[in-house]
Amino acid sequence: MSENSQVQLTQSPITTGPSSLIPDMSSWREQWLSALNDPSGFWLDKTKNLLDWAQAPSLGCEGDFWSVQQEPIRWFADGRLNVSVNCVDRHLETRADQAAIIWEADEPGQNVTWTYRDLHEQVCRAANVLTDLGVSAGDRVIIYMGMVPHAAVAMLACARIGAAHSVVFGGFSAEALRDRIIDCGARVVITQDEGRRGGRAVALKSVVDEALSSPEAQVDKVLVYKRTHADLAWDESRDVDWESACSQVSAQHEAQAFAAEHPLFILYTSGSTGRPKGLMHTSGGYLTYTTFTHRAVFDLREGDVYGCVADVGWITGHSYIVYGPLSNGTTTVMFESTPLYPDAGRYWSLVEQHKVNIFYTAPTAIRALAAMGDEFVTKYDLSSLRVLGTVGEPINPEAWEWYYNVVGQGKCALVDTWWQTETGGISLSPLAGVTPTQAGAATLPLPGIQPVLLSPESHLIHGPGEGRLCLNMPWPGQARTVWGDHERFVKTYFSDFPGRYFTGDGCRRDEFGHHWITGRVDDVLNVSGHRMGTAEFEAALITDELVAEAAVVGFPHPVKGQGVCAYLVLRSEDQSFGALSDEILARLQAVVRARIGVHAKLDRTIRIPGLPKTRSGKVMRRILRKVAEGETKALGDVSTLADSAVVEAIIEAASKA
Repeated sequence: MSENSQVQLTQSPITTGPSSLIPDMSSWREQWLSALNDPSGFWLDKTKNLLDWAQAPSLGCEGDFWSVQQEPIRWFADGRLNVSVNCVDRHLETRADQAAIIWEADEPGQNVTWTYRDLHEQVCRAANVLTDLGVSAGDRVIIYMGMVPHAAVAMLACARIGAAHSVVFGGFSAEALRDRIIDCGARVVITQDEGRRGGRAVALKSVVDEALSSPEAQVDKVLVYKRTHADLAWDESRDVDWESACSQVSAQHEAQAFAAEHPLFILYTSGSTGRPKGLMHTSGGYLTYTTFTHRAVFDLREGDVYGCVADVGWITGHSYIVYGPLSNGTTTVMFESTPLYPDAGRYWSLVEQHKVNIFYTAPTAIRALAAMGDEFVTKYDLSSLRVLGTVGEPINPEAWEWYYNVVGQGKCALVDTWWQTETGGISLSPLAGVTPTQAGAATLPLPGIQPVLLSPESHLIHGPGEGRLCLNMPWPGQARTVWGDHERFVKTYFSDFPGRYFTGDGCRRDEFGHHWITGRVDDVLNVSGHRMGTAEFEAALITDELVAEAAVVGFPHPVKGQGVCAYLVLRSEDQSFGALSDEILARLQAVVRARIGVHAKLDRTIRIPGLPKTRSGKVMRRILRKVAEGETKALGDVSTLADSAVVEAIIEAASKA
């Protein structure tokens, strides 16, 4: 901690707007303590001001982390509302002609803007179509689509009629899709003919057909939006054309209110093995929390254009592309393409064209773009930007500095957010314009979140220290259960440290009270008795200008127990992959020793052409672990990778290292 303790806190270069929910640090302390001392009172007050309730709740939180073993915790249980009405209808009186969704298509220059009036019509028509297809409150609907605005419409239409949606990332295999259809008992699948990404067509309908070829995975109907109008296999008894069906129904739909604890969606956690694990979120608490955190963290202001370049297949897309932004009545950007298509300036072209004020992306994208050079950023006018955000993994300080200084030109607030599918919304984060920051720190908890650090033996760590990150009290946005298996929910999240929610992450807290996420606990290496996070190695390696990207995993070592294996993408015209030269290896060994300590050493290094990443930008580490362990045959499903060909290149490089 000695290195980070010397870092000076950086005050945000902006000030908060007049509508800020938390305008300064004094207000943050007051609200955080209020939520700590009276969570029910705090959130009842917030939700009545943030949402339109058909029947306002009088009950706050029912249950705690001890009682969750018997039944799910409940929030606002006597209240009734409609999530779709809160995201669309209630804005029609004051902002019907304001842009609700700006869709940036895969091909540059192709974009569509829907106003709140347009969105209302689209959602009402889709809700009527789903009702005509026999879907009713309590049913489940699978959404398997790319990043088109119709995916958001599908989500909101399900919410409008009280059907729980389960969005499956449009890159999952037919087998993965089949398992999710079976697990949640879906009645309808909503998909599209093809997606577009990086100049390529992405098969979607054909994957659905393959998934439904299993006798166990049967649905009543498949609703198909035709994005590319590609030739399709078509089952007249089952398949329904989206546009045709929507054109034949009314553009009006009278929404009914549902209980706050009515299921809103089921989202299956990525990377799970065996039976899918579907986290179930409910309506009132989830929407309260996403609305609050979206407004508070990003200092949302009237007229803002907000751009989150995630995918709706993940929780970030749910909370901070669709539900949070639309509930707050802002303009949200949906992005179909990739940060590198047609070149590394695509994000910044988007910002310039649409005058984006708030931009939210993943550290892995930032690192990849930084490696391409500053000129792809500086050629665009980014003066509209006020707030930058990161999500999905810890951001190394060097990437943070590049994002802050090159993209933000030192004039934007930068919020490094930590949260999970399970938390529903942002849990630890600076507040834009409020929280003094450090490069790479998730800083402080949001009101309602009480983080604690514990040793593996459950001893509470006070003050500066490092341990397992747990949360001490319920908050409205948390997942309620695993669909159909509450026992699994309890075992996964509440058995390691009874009475507390265990995040699965390690965390370091410094003398400022700031939190530094060190990565998943299973990404902590134990080398000759020294515990070191893989994130520590990666952050150290990336400080060397020769290293564009790094991923570190452990592998069995006959002497040390675990060895350290580093996969490296280098900035070099030399395209020979496999072993590093002695000179480069010595240089990198010196870097990790200097950054981590004398006990830190790379036991194996492999130069590769690229990391195995999903389309959402996450590194598929299980592949790297298996290759490091010498297992190159049973690598599991790689259908979610952006480029599956990279796997063979990694295996070949490992054979030469």
